[in-house]
Amino acid sequence: MSTYNFGNGPANFGDPGRTQIDHAHPDLPTMMDLAQRLTDTLRAEYPELVPQGEIIQAQFQESAEDGLPPNRGRIRSALETIAIAASAGTGSLAFTQQLITALGL
Repeated sequence: MSTYNFGNGPANFGDPGRTQIDHAHPDLPTMMDLAQRLTDTLRAEYPELVPQGEIIQAQFQESAEDGLPPNRGRIRSALETIAIAASAGTGSLAFTQQLITALGL
């Protein structure tokens, strides 16, 4: 079981299947790490979807650089593309669902 403690301590990144997320205070560094893990998983499971993972990472990186919120529209679009193509039970879909939940999309 994974527990993501946004703003309440270190994150424990074990099995991506179960997550507890504080929706009110998502931590940008943790979200960036989750996006990186999604992209890494896509490389292994769905190489053709890696550009979608990179879009998500780029939006979080841009947010870190300019201090503004990430572009939720671009992130949502990329996550929807992954969710449509990823099979049930894959790490790619689990990370996608975690990001959707954390961002309240």
